[in-house]
Amino acid sequence: MSAEDQIKQTVTANDVVLFMKGTKTMPQCGFSSRVAGVLNYMGVDFADVNVLADDAIRQGIKDYSDWPTIPQLYVKGEFVGGCDIITEMTLSGELDALFEQNGVAYDKDAAEKIREANA
Repeated sequence: MSAEDQIKQTVTANDVVLFMKGTKTMPQCGFSSRVAGVLNYMGVDFADVNVLADDAIRQGIKDYSDWPTIPQLYVKGEFVGGCDIITEMTLSGELDALFEQNGVAYDKDAAEKIREANA
């Protein structure tokens, strides 16, 4: 199976997917750690794909999304963004709205605590 086919299958088979450096329990870069930390704190059930484990996936996800950096978050098959975009969406409440629109369970109180801590 090609890297593109693997990526497509992963993105469509899971409601929320984070392509990252490392894993959700052991991120290996600060940007991946920040996004995984937000999702973990908010109680979002997400699949993690460690791009460091496979060079074809690491390059393939950049080609797939036409986005040059990692991490990359996908919700219901749609590319949402990288670390800066996810951070902004979390602080503005847009990420909550995206999860609600797509039927993704998350902890609203945790999301509020993130916003309060960064106000």
